[in-house]
Amino acid sequence: MRIPVLIGVSALILSGATAAAEKQYGPGVTDTEIKIGQTVPYSGPASAFSSYGRVMAGYFQMLNEGGGINGRKVNLISLDNAFSPPKAIEQTRKLVDDDGVLAEVGTVGTVPNVAVQKYLNQNKVPQVFISAGGRRFNDPQNFPWTVPFYPPFEMEGATFGKFIVQKMPNAKIAVLYQNDDYGKDYLTGLKAGLGPENTAKIVAEASYELSSPTVDSEVLKLKASGADTLIYFATPKFAAQAIKKANELNWKPVQFLASPVNSIQGVLTPAGLENVQGAYTTQFAKQASDPAWADDPEVKDYVAFMKKWAPNDSPNDFIALSGYINAQAIAKGLRRCGDNLTRENLLAQATSFNKERVGMLLPGIELTNSKENYSPYRRLRMAIFEKTSWKLLEE
Repeated sequence: MRIPVLIGVSALILSGATAAAEKQYGPGVTDTEIKIGQTVPYSGPASAFSSYGRVMAGYFQMLNEGGGINGRKVNLISLDNAFSPPKAIEQTRKLVDDDGVLAEVGTVGTVPNVAVQKYLNQNKVPQVFISAGGRRFNDPQNFPWTVPFYPPFEMEGATFGKFIVQKMPNAKIAVLYQNDDYGKDYLTGLKAGLGPENTAKIVAEASYELSSPTVDSEVLKLKASGADTLIYFATPKFAAQAIKKANELNWKPVQFLASPVNSIQGVLTPAGLENVQGAYTTQFAKQASDPAWADDPEVKDYVAFMKKWAPNDSPNDFIALSGYINAQAIAKGLRRCGDNLTRENLLAQATSFNKERVGMLLPGIELTNSKENYSPYRRLRMAIFEKTSWKLLEE
């Protein structure tokens, strides 16, 4: 009569062993914690991007208050990279070697991500959903551990080019761009969008270095070209400078702002809202300041989130909004891992999104990527600045 009991006990033991075996953990993971890290320019020439980090930190604090992810609290360690390659490398090594994080997630900026890309890939540490859209970050063959999240810069540049061909066929274009992968990828995309037969519309180009104190001389050169359209492939500090300088020169071109510099709080307000009326940009997210979304549940949730978890940042700041969207995608990738929280599985989950949605994405914008194409965005929408906010254009 005791045999069935023994069989039952054995079955329970085996069942427990199987359940335990199903849990697979990489560095930084326990039954109660998932430790991840990132670097953000809290100081330096791109400190306007710092709201990314504050909002992402607030998002994971909110998740932790609600029980975390699959029962584990997320410990996000967010360090300052100062938008400096040496500082980015130093801080990333600290995250990996000293703090023992599972992955680097949501790191902000092309320059910092370029600096640490080889190190992270050589050590097979996921560089997941980084906030940079350069071509080199979507290269599964050479950098399999790097997964971009921001829309590709070339795709955005091409969106501008196609819009100009369709809506402004007689435009004479001047381009201000940062002299690195960031600015050059945008410029490459613009020329592709214009097409070979229209690249002559670009009558002037001026590049600047990240270490430059101002871009005043570059704006003077671009104005002298006779251009009536000015495109900013810059970072926030220099975009704001250039907008103000163009106004000082009484130059009133049609302006196009790459999405990293379309922040109302971080760029447009310092540059003067009166100086950007009628400017164009691209968007992939709902804008909390747009009356069209006033009653949208996702917008209401976002505004409430910002008030509680990032009270010193504005819900109308596109940079902050990007951090909110990015944090949701990171959380989704971690959640999909279940109890298999290894570096290899996080990479697999972060590169197999299929028409995923997160809060605040525009209708029709979904996240889809694959082992062959890591970039999750496939399209963008054009918008125009009117009075105090961006307004989506009809498609």
